[in-house]
Amino acid sequence: MSLSKPMAPKRSRWLRLVPRRRRFAGDSSGAAAVEFSMVAPIFLLMMFSTFEVGWFFYANSIVDASVAEAARLVKTGQIQQMAGTEQQKFDVIYDTLCDILDAFGACNTSLTVEVQKYATFSDLAADTTAPTCADAPPANVSAIPFVPGDQLEIVRVRVCYIYNTINPAIGINLSEPGTSKRRLISSMIFRNEPYQTGATP
Repeated sequence: MSLSKPMAPKRSRWLRLVPRRRRFAGDSSGAAAVEFSMVAPIFLLMMFSTFEVGWFFYANSIVDASVAEAARLVKTGQIQQMAGTEQQKFDVIYDTLCDILDAFGACNTSLTVEVQKYATFSDLAADTTAPTCADAPPANVSAIPFVPGDQLEIVRVRVCYIYNTINPAIGINLSEPGTSKRRLISSMIFRNEPYQTGATP
């Protein structure tokens, strides 16, 4: 009588691999890293785009607010009645704008201010000249008019501010082609108030 144990039937190589395959399929280690690598580009694109657009509209609104403040000085006659040269009066307007806009960058390389009077609204409508920005040739920048007008005259205050975009090469890019900047232009048209003539003390 043989005391040896009967030999178990050999399993095929495929059957031996089944438990290992099941373990591999159920292994979730590293899944979070893989999923994040797939989602991260979309998340960053949306985040940077939202920040870029929000900051751009904020800068645009600040430029509009600065123009309104400068226009108020002209409309009420404060600039016209101020003692001093035309350059000194212009400096007051420029400094008023720069105090508001300097959070976005140096004004001397970004900001230009144009103040021009018109005899009629038809003359204003006929003036289709583009605004001169700080990146124009120096001769053009020096030729920007500063004519605040007198009582009841029609005046246009126009500002060009060169805004540096913050886009890090991902998401929405608001810069002008070939640059990392965008020109923000704001204008205000009004008729001067009938202020009392005479220089302020």
